[in-house]
Amino acid sequence: MASAGPPGPEWMEIVIRSDPAVHEALSAMLFDLGCTGLVTEDFGEGVLKAYFPLPGNFEESREKVMVAVRKTASFFPQAPAPEIHFNPIQDEDWSRKWRRFFRAEQVTPFLVVVPAWEPVPPGTAATIIRIDPGQAFGTGKHPTTRLCFRAMELVEKPPSWSLLDVGTGSGILAIYGSMLGAEKVAAIDIDREALEWAGRNIRLNGLEGDIELSARPLAQWDSDFFMVTANLMLNTILDLMDHFSLVVKPEGHLILSGLLENQVHVVLPSLENHGFMREKTLFQENWAGILARKFA
Repeated sequence: MASAGPPGPEWMEIVIRSDPAVHEALSAMLFDLGCTGLVTEDFGEGVLKAYFPLPGNFEESREKVMVAVRKTASFFPQAPAPEIHFNPIQDEDWSRKWRRFFRAEQVTPFLVVVPAWEPVPPGTAATIIRIDPGQAFGTGKHPTTRLCFRAMELVEKPPSWSLLDVGTGSGILAIYGSMLGAEKVAAIDIDREALEWAGRNIRLNGLEGDIELSARPLAQWDSDFFMVTANLMLNTILDLMDHFSLVVKPEGHLILSGLLENQVHVVLPSLENHGFMREKTLFQENWAGILARKFA
């Protein structure tokens, strides 16, 4: 009887070294292609590791990813071309192994983020958010998310206030807003799969009914909010500035992140032209976040 040959690769690990400015666009593209896990830390600056199931031919999958990575990178002509390496993976469930890089962590002095599959650390006095990011961006580990947390904590809030989170991803900023006392919280995203994961995280934190999830684009919102958070890419932020000025109430606050340090000067004139005054710029690693207040 003939014996079976060695099993073919079941997973593909993709290692991409690129400029940090390209990371969020690459992450979104990789998830669109079917990535089941993405690690952006612990591998050195500028490195992403993504894990894909291999339903068919390895070379076909490899070529498809190569084309998509290069196309995405072409939107950032100032950045060096990404370096891409592919590794077929056997014998391990890589769809879950990436989770070892996501542990309970104190992300600000007042907030601890805990993976859904881990117990809450004993004796934790800070606010606790439970998160299963799934295929949505936002575990609280990335500097852009932490900058949003810090800015949210800095805002002096009235007794009754509201929050709109634009591009909510995993829902983590909307969840924190609700925990900080916002009476009305809306979380929007054009990616319906992200909204499904945000809904799961909202339930994990016992906030069903407290946060409105919607795929309605920002341009279709006419409510005004005391605080609007937007952890997005530079071009998206600039494209949405007209709409930000309509949904932030006078004396309300706009929190922007997803920006590199050298992109802040591009955003500031647009903020001023749309009725905002910068109150503070926050930095972490190569990233920046802006806390702005709308003129009365």
